[in-house]
Amino acid sequence: MRLETERLYMREMNQADFDSLCKILQDEETMYAYEGAFDSAEVQEWLDRQIARYKKWNFGLWAVILKENDQMIGQCGLTMQPWKDAEVLEIGYLFNRAFWHKGYALEAARACKQYAFNVLKADHVCSIVRDINIASQNVAIRNGMELTDTWTKHYKGVDMPHYRYVAYP
Repeated sequence: MRLETERLYMREMNQADFDSLCKILQDEETMYAYEGAFDSAEVQEWLDRQIARYKKWNFGLWAVILKENDQMIGQCGLTMQPWKDAEVLEIGYLFNRAFWHKGYALEAARACKQYAFNVLKADHVCSIVRDINIASQNVAIRNGMELTDTWTKHYKGVDMPHYRYVAYP
């Protein structure tokens, strides 16, 4: 799988991406919405979960690569996520902090939305964002999604309100 935009391409992650993934998932500031940075075992578990998703659904969070230098700058893709009493197709994105505020997350998320509608033939897609993550909420809104509902998830011993933004073809 390879998905391209003007400045980026996305591909399945593999074990060789571990160090780049650590730069994202082990950064305290980047991971504030997850209640802190991951240790190396948690990063490996995250990577293994994406690889399992590729095998199960043919999608997951993909490595986002900057075309100009082939550097992995983040991850963005589609996953099945629990939401209340259902599983929903979600566009997720998480980028290396050095590449925030450059439009990369929106560019990648837009490509994932088109993939969901054009390739997967989804009837809707959403982004689930923690209430304190304003930047990711703004990406969802600029990606043509509307806030539809809220739900509190329990993670790492913390109640975390989340918003669900939804888009239709």
